[in-house]
Amino acid sequence: MPREQVRRLAELGIAVALVFVLSNIRVYRMPQGGSITAASMVPIFFVALRWGAGWGILAGVAAGIVNYIFDPFFVHPVQVLLDYPVAFGALGLAGLLPRWPWLGVTLGGAGRWLAHFISGVVFFAQYAPAGQSPWVYSAIYNASYMVPEIIISIILTPLVLGALERLRPALRPR
Repeated sequence: MPREQVRRLAELGIAVALVFVLSNIRVYRMPQGGSITAASMVPIFFVALRWGAGWGILAGVAAGIVNYIFDPFFVHPVQVLLDYPVAFGALGLAGLLPRWPWLGVTLGGAGRWLAHFISGVVFFAQYAPAGQSPWVYSAIYNASYMVPEIIISIILTPLVLGALERLRPALRPR
């Protein structure tokens, strides 16, 4: 296996492990799922922006599956797909915009929000207050934790990428 391929796989594995650890450091947990965490999306954005959307999507899907295994929230099989591999895989869309990390992070975060939004409309409509549209309820509910998560990631992802660039000469084999 080529050296670069091994490096990508190693970084992907480390990113998935970091997502698991960081997602368990919760600042706030929502009652029907979702939480504001210690920058748990940043490792996926790092992989996506460094190696491209395909690798980012793969890392996100793997992280979503790991999150489901260790912290499952099951209502329906389609809900599980939307809230775990699809939502986390969408974070990899950031890799489509590597020149503009903040925009890539926003795109990936919006993709994750959209997956949770659809899941909320279809599977969690009964939690909407009387008289409120499930569409509005799901949009607000999911934005209440995804917007802070995206803002945290917009700030920290470029810092992590920049730190790696400064370390790159020290990491080269001699």
